[in-house]
Amino acid sequence: MRRGFIVSALLLVAGSAVAASPSKSETRRIGDAASVVRELRSAPDNGIPESIWERARCVAVMPDVKKAAFVVGGEFGKGVVSCRTAGGWSAPAFLTLEKGSFGAQIGAESTDLVLLVMNERGIERLLQDKVTLGADGSVAAGPVGRTGTAATDLQLTAEMLSYSRARGVFAGIDLSGGVLRPDNDAGLHVYGHPVASRELLSGKTGERMPSDANPFIAALNGTPSAPKHGAR
Repeated sequence: MRRGFIVSALLLVAGSAVAASPSKSETRRIGDAASVVRELRSAPDNGIPESIWERARCVAVMPDVKKAAFVVGGEFGKGVVSCRTAGGWSAPAFLTLEKGSFGAQIGAESTDLVLLVMNERGIERLLQDKVTLGADGSVAAGPVGRTGTAATDLQLTAEMLSYSRARGVFAGIDLSGGVLRPDNDAGLHVYGHPVASRELLSGKTGERMPSDANPFIAALNGTPSAPKHGAR
């Protein structure tokens, strides 16, 4: 019986190790999100204003979203999100953005979507199991330009600001009607066990930062990082 217990324990450990290995899809998602952040922070004239970036509490990136994903039968974009904590940017959580009323605004080519969470109310919305943008949480198209024009009252008070990037150009986009949900399957693959987005993004889990997340965190910090997985 003791031998059987040892074998079972070894199998459990082996299974956890396999589960904690991100798939190619998840690794690519993180690498592409890092590329988007690096480019939006380095864009001299059409990036997100530094004053907006410095105020952002969380950054969600959904890279390589195609128009078909939002106009064909309830498909969705997949992304990754990190929040500022006392110890720096949190270990990333994974999310999906389901079909909303913004499909027609996205061109035929792939588009990157970026969502900045600007205040505590926005963070609370983000940490829900489901949030409908524009209904459960206020969202506005964000201002662009490194210096930025004067933000409107809506942009100053919005819980979230949203951006799109196509052909290397960033622009504000109205994501009202989109539905954000945690991508629990991706989180399970990356961390090897179920972990709540709330715990990850608050930095209270003690979860080790996955090595595959390093490029994304480096990009958020504005530190140099070699492009991975086909930076565009």
